[in-house]
Amino acid sequence: MITHMAQVAEDAHVRDFMHYLDAERNASSHTTYNYLIDLSQFAALTWGDAARRPYPWRDADRFTARRFMVELQKTGLSPASCGRKLSSLRAFYKYLVREGAVPNNPFAGLLLPKKGKRLPTILSKDEIERLLKAPAQIAKEEPAPDQPRMKLFRKYATARDTAIIEVLYSTGMRVSELTGMDEKNVDPFSGTVKVAGKGKKERLCLLGNPAQRALRHAVELGDRYWAALGKKGKPPALFLSRLGARLTPRSVERLLKKYLDRAGLQRSYSPHTLRHSFATHMLDAGADLRSVQELLGHASLSTTQIYTHISVERLKEVYEQAHPRASL
Repeated sequence: MITHMAQVAEDAHVRDFMHYLDAERNASSHTTYNYLIDLSQFAALTWGDAARRPYPWRDADRFTARRFMVELQKTGLSPASCGRKLSSLRAFYKYLVREGAVPNNPFAGLLLPKKGKRLPTILSKDEIERLLKAPAQIAKEEPAPDQPRMKLFRKYATARDTAIIEVLYSTGMRVSELTGMDEKNVDPFSGTVKVAGKGKKERLCLLGNPAQRALRHAVELGDRYWAALGKKGKPPALFLSRLGARLTPRSVERLLKKYLDRAGLQRSYSPHTLRHSFATHMLDAGADLRSVQELLGHASLSTTQIYTHISVERLKEVYEQAHPRASL
């Protein structure tokens, strides 16, 4: 590669271009070296390592340019690196056009490769089950408090945290929407809960049977704990802290970390991972994209479409593992 770079550097057009970068563009030595790497790679992929100067820069056309970009992407180069190389070749040919060395710039008009969106991480159905069991498992392992009120709170916290995980996964709601819920927002007859989403837009979320049962149990114990604190009436929030205050999103994130540890799952997961899992599992099971959009409270369908990519990637994995001719 170094020998080939030296060959390319001795090409008259490349040498003049390097001088132009140094004298007129005031480019650093690091920048000019990167340009040389990119030009050398283009020459090698287009004409082969055996090609000698002067290189036939004039012969390159739009098909040549496109083929070069495709070959780069096949190597697994990141979109950012591909974009840099495209910019280098475009600048080089722009210079050659200006100098009258070539009639046109084959790289003009080629679009920069789009930076791929990172696909959200999700939990499998088995991992969800492990996470749901974690609060009860920890409660069994920890010594019971001596004080009756603290014993009641421990019981309530176990039911509360199980309900939180169930509701997050059952509805796909955001953690801020969950902590903003009041008991009056829950309709036990229809199995729905009204939440205030982004922009204070209200929507209905659906509660599955396990989530409804877990929520009823948590509310019952929450009322008892509220009374044990000497409070009157109904609690101000659906999920309470030890002092009887509304749980914050940060509190939910902290308690989830504890259960992730107990379930043997990554601590990098967050309440939003349950939202991603909800959407992906819905689509995997055949739900239509528009319905999932409504349930998630997305203003734009394009935001929901990221989950279709997750489903396709999972299908590919299954296909490659299962089909006898997938990887021949």
